[in-house]
Amino acid sequence: MSGIQQEWAEFNSYVERRDIIFYYVGYFSQTIIAAMADAVKLRAEHTGAVAQTRRKLFSSFIEMAQNIVHYSSDLHEKEGKATEPSMRHGAVFISATEGRYYLHCANPVDADMAEKLRIKLERLRSLTIDEIKSEYKEMLRSETPPDSKGAGLGFLTVARDASAPLDFEFSAPDADGTSTFYLRATI
Repeated sequence: MSGIQQEWAEFNSYVERRDIIFYYVGYFSQTIIAAMADAVKLRAEHTGAVAQTRRKLFSSFIEMAQNIVHYSSDLHEKEGKATEPSMRHGAVFISATEGRYYLHCANPVDADMAEKLRIKLERLRSLTIDEIKSEYKEMLRSETPPDSKGAGLGFLTVARDASAPLDFEFSAPDADGTSTFYLRATI
């Protein structure tokens, strides 16, 4: 087996051992998210997930990908100018083990955003599922928070759909002050 074939065999073996059903690393935009969403829907159907689980996987995937577009500190630029529409770097993967699905995302964030995310997620982890659902309904009726680039529902949506509290971590800051933000949801 050649070097390239060996690399593919090793990668495919890893994917099978980890039950990875979707993986992407690169730049995210609304167009790319739409294409990935179609792939996630098809893969969830192919794995035999029931309709409610597929809906939760899909909505959580969309929210995690949107968070990368809104908050990743790695903005794709062309010749010193930001591209339009916004393209930001990050990664997502979905794995399945024993009837549970695990959605993972990672992207770089600056120090200010890391602290905001930490506060928001620590608070969210302290809530019960009923409190999360109540806060979600309240947020639907309220104005968009001034520091939010979306409707402010992203993490609430993922937490509402998850079967366990959201897990998150931040890497140690790089020389430029950015950290990698890691988030995992269990469905």
